[in-house]
Amino acid sequence: MKNIFSLFKLTLLTVILFAVIYPLAIYGIAQFAPNQGKGETISVNGKVVGYQKIGQKFDKSNYFWGRPSAVDYNAAGSAGSNKGPSNAEYLAQKRVDTFLIVHPYLKKAEIPADMVTASGSGLDPNISPQGALIQVKRIAKERKLDEAKVKTLVESKINTAVVGPETVNVLELNIALDQLK
Repeated sequence: MKNIFSLFKLTLLTVILFAVIYPLAIYGIAQFAPNQGKGETISVNGKVVGYQKIGQKFDKSNYFWGRPSAVDYNAAGSAGSNKGPSNAEYLAQKRVDTFLIVHPYLKKAEIPADMVTASGSGLDPNISPQGALIQVKRIAKERKLDEAKVKTLVESKINTAVVGPETVNVLELNIALDQLK
């Protein structure tokens, strides 16, 4: 009976610690973060169109595409695919073949890995500059725009970091694309 009472106290203590104190501490810390930890939204004409750091699905041919998502861009269920390089589905290269159908001017070796592989979270909002630049020809054709103009737009949206690779935020790029005449 003495052990049961001790276990009950320990259970109650851990529930209070991890279900009450810890969440309140994290909430308090978030109040000092940008936007109080609610995420950095992007607005167009006063309407929120998305989050800066969460990838969204763009699958129309007149928009830049982001990285594939293992969770169909569902932020409530962030996850990777857990598929290794020896997985049969991975080796089938379905994403590569699909990408080449829409971009017939490319060779397989020219496709950056980020355009055909999902990120660890499945919600990466960025692609590599190469991933954006290889889509310029398709988008210019679809929107009847000059390729040089679309390429200049991509180059203006390249984010350089102090540490890490250069990136292009797909949502910001597509918003700027919609404003391009």
